Amino acid sequence: MATGKRRLFTVINAIITALIIESQCRLHHLVLKDDIRQRVHLNTFGFYKDGYTSMSMNSLSFTNGKTDNIDSSTIGFSLDRASNNGFSTYLDEGLDYCPLKKDPSSNFAGVLLLLDFKNNLVRKKTSAEAGVFPKIIHVVPKNTVVEQQAEKGQDLQDKGPDDGSQSKTGSKSKRNVENKTEDTYPLQNKGKVYSFQFYFNVTTDEQQGLYNFYFYNCYSIPINQDSSLSVLLPFSIDINIEEKNPESFLSAGEIPLPKLYICMSMFFFLIGTLWVYVLRTHSSDVYKIHWLMASLPFTKSLSLIFHAIDYYYISNQGFPIEGWAVVYYITHLLKGALLFITIALIGTGWAFVKHILSDKDKKIFMIVIPLQVLANVAYIIIESTEEGSSEYGLWMEILFLVDLLCCGAILFPVVWSIRHLQESSATDGKAAINLAQLKLFRHYYVMIVCYIYFTRIIASLIKVIVPFQWKWLYQLLDELATLTFFFLTGHKFRPASYNPYLLLSVEDEDMEMDNVGLRLLLIGELDWCCALWPCV
Repeated sequence: MATGKRRLFTVINAIITALIIESQCRLHHLVLKDDIRQRVHLNTFGFYKDGYTSMSMNSLSFTNGKTDNIDSSTIGFSLDRASNNGFSTYLDEGLDYCPLKKDPSSNFAGVLLLLDFKNNLVRKKTSAEAGVFPKIIHVVPKNTVVEQQAEKGQDLQDKGPDDGSQSKTGSKSKRNVENKTEDTYPLQNKGKVYSFQFYFNVTTDEQQGLYNFYFYNCYSIPINQDSSLSVLLPFSIDINIEEKNPESFLSAGEIPLPKLYICMSMFFFLIGTLWVYVLRTHSSDVYKIHWLMASLPFTKSLSLIFHAIDYYYISNQGFPIEGWAVVYYITHLLKGALLFITIALIGTGWAFVKHILSDKDKKIFMIVIPLQVLANVAYIIIESTEEGSSEYGLWMEILFLVDLLCCGAILFPVVWSIRHLQESSATDGKAAINLAQLKLFRHYYVMIVCYIYFTRIIASLIKVIVPFQWKWLYQLLDELATLTFFFLTGHKFRPASYNPYLLLSVEDEDMEMDNVGLRLLLIGELDWCCALWPCV
């Protein structure tokens, strides 16, 4: 048995280590092969003053290798600034919409970098609506000789074609009419494999914000000569992105997270210590599930400590230390599984109302535990995968769906326990006790629903609404909600002789109520409770 556990731990450790090696976190390295997506979200990062980003497109190639006929307004990059995590000003107008084709004189805010493969140029387009925007500086490769021009908007390549100067003249004339700007930078071409590097620095307070970086491929090719249908041109790209704030590799809204996680881990440790003290004080009324509940805040505390250490190394060097990251993911997985198992056991009334699990209860555990493991695996993969990879979006959808299923599944045992108490109240002669238990189950049901709504919906909305530098409020509210849920659950299920959950064996004839009136009351309680969650 011990050998099997060691093998399982070794396999989990190997998987997590492999995932971490593929990703370098804030020092991003994205490699895509034969991708056919129109839009690739490369990254989102919040910059303070003196923050910078450096992007290196090491290689860009296409499956058929023919780029002469590609329109310069169909492939390129877009950089947009927003004040929060909400939708960008123009990048999310539609799934089939390509902002590279938008007229720069139109109302949009951002910078477009259009790849002109015919002239080996990168054309930068901005508009007055972009506001104060950092100046994008082209980085010259060491093996390329390029003469830097003093005038902004002039061609930076010594051997640029004549039509490049004409386009600059046209750009200057249109600038006065349409209020737009267009600069050009050289695009390196080696055997139809293209490369380009640029850098920008946030130099003023007005330039601070949340920057979204996208790659667009809007060029389509017909399926055949006789068909009007077309498909996007497959491309392969290799990109390195380095982003840094003045004293941290973390985004502006993530800089306080290491300290936040350390503080919250202390609170969870204190609440766990308080729970152990309560258990030792009332040892005669303690069940096994009480000790299972005691392990939950300590596991949560360890997970937060390792998460803080993980973010600390990312903040200082741009990527995590593999050992600390592996330990964090393992404790996070254990915490998640332990949380849902504990909630489900309490909801079934195990050790409080009954000492065995029914077949329906066992089926719930057979569903919830694998789903929770899958949800944690999806979380680990998301944390260890670049945003621009095709797998990232798939695992985000899996995580959302599985987490929703887990939250819904753990409500079923509570409803079943309420119905069990309703049925037994009229037959076992302990109507008043069952009614008190039913009220507590109703309160627990409401607690779970509120916890799910707040952590999955309300906190996420706050994350979108608040300014970019306050993104950490989402994590704070999520952890405070979890801490409150732990405290209230422990308070209602505390081991005490007067707790209604522990009064199953008490005989008190004076507390019995009329069965007919009690049935009506219980039915009303059940209908009110179930109305909070119609799908259950």
